[in-house]
Amino acid sequence: MKKALITGVTGMVGSHLADYLLTNTSWKIFGACRWRSPIENIQHLNKRINLGDRVDLEYLDLADYTSIYDALKKIKPDYIFHLAAQSFPKASFQMRETTYNTNILGTDRLLYAVTQLKIKPIIHICSSSEVFGRVKKKDLPINENNSFHPASPYAISKIGTDFIARYYFEAFGLKVLTTRMFTHTGPRRGDYFAESSFAKQIASIELGYQKNEIKVGNLKSLRTVADVRDAVRAYYLLVTKKPKFGEAYNIGGSYSCTVGEILKYLLKISKIKNTKIKIDKNRLRPIDADLQLPDIRKFKNHTGWKPQIKFEQTMRDLLNYWREKLKYGPFINR
Repeated sequence: MKKALITGVTGMVGSHLADYLLTNTSWKIFGACRWRSPIENIQHLNKRINLGDRVDLEYLDLADYTSIYDALKKIKPDYIFHLAAQSFPKASFQMRETTYNTNILGTDRLLYAVTQLKIKPIIHICSSSEVFGRVKKKDLPINENNSFHPASPYAISKIGTDFIARYYFEAFGLKVLTTRMFTHTGPRRGDYFAESSFAKQIASIELGYQKNEIKVGNLKSLRTVADVRDAVRAYYLLVTKKPKFGEAYNIGGSYSCTVGEILKYLLKISKIKNTKIKIDKNRLRPIDADLQLPDIRKFKNHTGWKPQIKFEQTMRDLLNYWREKLKYGPFINR
């Protein structure tokens, strides 16, 4: 039985990837967790975890090399999906050192441990479209050869992640593949991200938990939106469809719109009317990556992948996720 290790299994993407692999493969899935990791995104897997039914949790902290080494030595994975990160661009302005330590040094610790153990897994390194940052209109759509122009400490950290992956491939021959995923969302998306914050606030208003007002940041930023369930299918194809080690791929959706248009659609399918929109300066970044339109032909031509879930379905599922989650009481809005 092949074994896959998912770092960041308790996040939105990691939990959906675990679901996909359990449904579509016969692999044994190991999810990397810290003792303080929130597990609500994988609660539906509790029974399978307790029974040892092809899914297990393993202690691993990217800040602790020994825990990484020990986990890899125990599991000896055939595949590693390295998704764990400090993944909030806005928060990275206040958490620079944590962001750099987790995303850059954490990736280095992981890949270094692989070299020391002399194991040969296929490794997916999850970089980010944020590495391209502030792109000029003449350079759209963004392909893999666009220059990096980071607009946040998070983006800088993902450039580091990107380069570390390339280094370990070139220097040690690790079987590394890198993705630069553009905006992806859906159920379990954290409320630090704009579209999920909108959905959460709308659900809160519907349930009477807050006044009829939505706080927003930059609504003019242009995004191409993919569904998280399409994203994890792409990650599976990345490592199984004749993988070309050392390559980097842009992956993204086919529906492009402004952040403001995302809000407009969520309001359209909601149960509320005449909602006040308020700019919250705390939701604005000092600078923003505001033109995120990908050219995904390289990945599409290699794997045959293309998005299947429509934008409208993704937004309905995201709003319903928050409606269900908030039925049991309000959360503090961030």
